[in-house]
Amino acid sequence: AEHLGEAEIIAIIHKWINDDKATFLLDALENPATTVPDLAEALQRYRAMGVDESTLSRPIQVALRAGLMRRLFTDEIDAVNRAKECVAVETFCGVTQRVIAPPGGRGRLGGKSSGLFLGYHLVQQSPEFADALAGIKTPKTWYVTSDGLLHFIHHNQLEDVYDRKYLELGQIRREYPHLIQLFKQSHFPAELLKGFSMALDDLESRPLIVRSSSLLEDRVGAAFSGKYKSLFLANQGSKRERLAALTDAVAEVYASIFGPDAIEYRTERNLLDMQEEMGIMIQEVVGFRAGDYFLPSYAGVAFSNNEFRWSPRIRREDGLVRLVLGLGTRAVDRVGDDFPALLAPGQPGLRVNASLEETLRYAPRKADDINLKTGAFETVDIARLLGECGAQIPGIEDLVSIVEDESLRRPVGTDFEPADCVVTFEGLINRTPFMSRMNVLLRVLRQKLGVPVDIEFASDGTDFYLLQCRPQSYGPDSAPADIPADIPRERVVFAASRYVSNGRVPDITHVVYVDPARYGELADHESLHEVGRIVGRLNQLLPKRRFILMGPGRWGSRGDIKLGVPVTYSDISNTAALIEIARREGGYQPDLSFGTHFFQDLVEAGIRYLPLYPDDADAVFNEAFLTGSPNVLSELLPDRKQFCETVRVIDVPAAAGGKILRLLMNGDRDRAVAYLGEPG
Repeated sequence: AEHLGEAEIIAIIHKWINDDKATFLLDALENPATTVPDLAEALQRYRAMGVDESTLSRPIQVALRAGLMRRLFTDEIDAVNRAKECVAVETFCGVTQRVIAPPGGRGRLGGKSSGLFLGYHLVQQSPEFADALAGIKTPKTWYVTSDGLLHFIHHNQLEDVYDRKYLELGQIRREYPHLIQLFKQSHFPAELLKGFSMALDDLESRPLIVRSSSLLEDRVGAAFSGKYKSLFLANQGSKRERLAALTDAVAEVYASIFGPDAIEYRTERNLLDMQEEMGIMIQEVVGFRAGDYFLPSYAGVAFSNNEFRWSPRIRREDGLVRLVLGLGTRAVDRVGDDFPALLAPGQPGLRVNASLEETLRYAPRKADDINLKTGAFETVDIARLLGECGAQIPGIEDLVSIVEDESLRRPVGTDFEPADCVVTFEGLINRTPFMSRMNVLLRVLRQKLGVPVDIEFASDGTDFYLLQCRPQSYGPDSAPADIPADIPRERVVFAASRYVSNGRVPDITHVVYVDPARYGELADHESLHEVGRIVGRLNQLLPKRRFILMGPGRWGSRGDIKLGVPVTYSDISNTAALIEIARREGGYQPDLSFGTHFFQDLVEAGIRYLPLYPDDADAVFNEAFLTGSPNVLSELLPDRKQFCETVRVIDVPAAAGGKILRLLMNGDRDRAVAYLGEPG
């Protein structure tokens, strides 16, 4: 009283009173015995008391925010530090009202949930960019805590599945389909079923996506891109049918934690011995109904860093967007028979396809959707979609252009013939704030998170939704390699000058070459799949990071396997480089796969990727070395010698007088060379 006025004293007393009101919540957070339902109850009590967070002392505010982020989402220190600066306690109250947890559950919501939650609130707390980022939303989401998986496994006495991760990879791959069926035929505890039922009531009959959110997922250096399942549900029919479909999907996502790709990925990162827990996100699908189809107007994935610059004027920090019409699955998956639109938000005027011919050739022709009549996830021809219900697609005039007199023009309203349309996104790029928004969004998230980011997004034609936010994958040694100018032509095995990234692979001892012509001659799908299985076996036999894979088209793509060898990450995880060959006569066309889950795997593992166009005037392709060198496939896999004409394994030192193959890649010069040299 000697030093402070009456108003100051009253303000201090009020702050002490408010701090005291919040003490019970702080105690709940600090008590390790507090369950998730207990914490939800404490948060509702806090809300009911009407505590004004701004009147709390700074230490109490920070302690509550950090404790809630750590307790509910993740213990990753960077995420906790950022949450305590931008996420209000009231926000966590809303989250806990949509959490499904087993009795006594103390699990978290996992990496994917954490990334989206934090990314969205960082955007909301960026008033300096309010105009550009106004109206960004996230879909309504329910969460299943990570210990729901443990509860499910214990309830069905499936504890022996934990030991499967130590089996030989081939056995894991063979038995995985049976494990999925085992999980689907198992039963969920009553508490989880009650939570699922509440979620369905809240989400009504809108289509849903069931997404993984493991505790290890979406971290720096461990994105787990595509390793765990995400499944779409039409969510139509009776409540019993919808609940059965939801439990079936959750069980399959749970089973994916024991799949071969996930286990191989964890093995490579020394994460195998950790007990992985899987949270689940049950999320509304962004989109609208058009006829029997449910889909977004557009969706895609975007990255802070652009590693495949198609113009010297594009800088790495100009970013990259992979954009598709319909569900974003075609942006993140490799598809064998279609192309997404590729854009650089920092340079919106520089397109991959400069001419009309290229625009027409590489335009997207298919879209993924949910068929509400059949209840199935499907792929539909865009021409058919436009013909049946093009007028019902919001903003369709910004997504397509009309081909007329060897030029493109903007459609007038929805009065157009689908046969004359091509998807260009021209209006979206030039007549809406989409590109400027993407540019600002990527810059803000990069600045606030302190790392380059990888986001997924979608639009229902009215609103823009953020679907995922995580650190962008990066690989080691991404500096441009110095390529000598005096390499003798006869020692060059191949050289490329299109879409080259940076890196070097110094001592390659083996080349696995899938002959494009022979592969195209294989008559049946079983033989095509067998080529993929052979590659998987060679991946385990050959010296790690000392061999490269070369073959036609788009490796690992979804769709027509004639257009690329059918492999998954575990089939190629030990290679040093993946070379995709495009011959004009074969019809093989590599996709600029940067941004797909498949490519993110290569980046994280330090596997170099290179599209090779042998028919280009400045390309070098020493086919005689690849087809004329001795083939050691029959020595490595005697039971598959009948595929020696299709799959060639070259022991480089034996075939080249003791030399090894050296691959140098310089993205700044857009040049890559693989040549025979003396061992380092």
